[in-house]
Amino acid sequence: MKEFDEKDLLRELVAHLHQHRTELREEWARRITEAKLLSAMSREEIFAEATSVYNKYVEALETGTLEALHAYARNLSERITPRGVETHEVLGSVLLLRDVLARSLFAKYQGDFKLLNRVLDAYEPAANRIANTVAAGFVQERERTIREQQESIRELSTPVLQVRERLLILPIIGVIDSQRARQLTEQLLRAIRANRARVVVIDITGVAAVDSSVANHLVQTVEASQLLGAAVIVTGLSPEIAQTLVRIGVNLGKVRTVGDLQGGLEEAERVLGYKVVPIAEASKPA
Repeated sequence: MKEFDEKDLLRELVAHLHQHRTELREEWARRITEAKLLSAMSREEIFAEATSVYNKYVEALETGTLEALHAYARNLSERITPRGVETHEVLGSVLLLRDVLARSLFAKYQGDFKLLNRVLDAYEPAANRIANTVAAGFVQERERTIREQQESIRELSTPVLQVRERLLILPIIGVIDSQRARQLTEQLLRAIRANRARVVVIDITGVAAVDSSVANHLVQTVEASQLLGAAVIVTGLSPEIAQTLVRIGVNLGKVRTVGDLQGGLEEAERVLGYKVVPIAEASKPA
């Protein structure tokens, strides 16, 4: 009997997978459905993805390169994660394919137990690398998507609004921690530059409490805004927060404060050189 080295065994394995592609792919798709994996997808979608993954799987076995499979896993994650497909479902499906192929090899080589062991010894390390590659690609893309979603949510929850030319308002609502404080600063500084703002009103009426770290970050935000040429007015400072800031010794000497948002906007307009007059007075002839 011909002796096979590992490369010969993999070539024969790939030839077997090509030859039985249709039935193995159909068996894999059936097993996925029976295991109730990828339940957010229809049978047709599962079969279509099974076809693509099977082809990439065999290509990886044939060439020994995993880049195409890794890229496909990232693309798959981008497409199906928003539909609620979990990482364990994808990994479970790939492990099912490994099982389907291993059973097929057992059926082919069961008459020669020694050769069967050698085939499986050649196949299993490659199959494990493939499973790890798919899992890593899927998880990386999933985490990137989640980070982008979180960033979008944060930006929506803290919008920088342009009230009029050169005047911005940043209304802050909810809990401010150090991470959110940094994100607010970055967002505000980008808006100052993009809008060439001269005055910014930061309204913290909706903030229940701040700690020393956040308070000092607020002072740094004011200073950074001033470096970009924008004066900052802080409004909505509650008595409780004011007492906290005094108690913890935060230096607010460089921060201009006004009691409420309306007063802050009026002060901002004065800084910009606008004069607010009653309508009746504005309508009188000169």
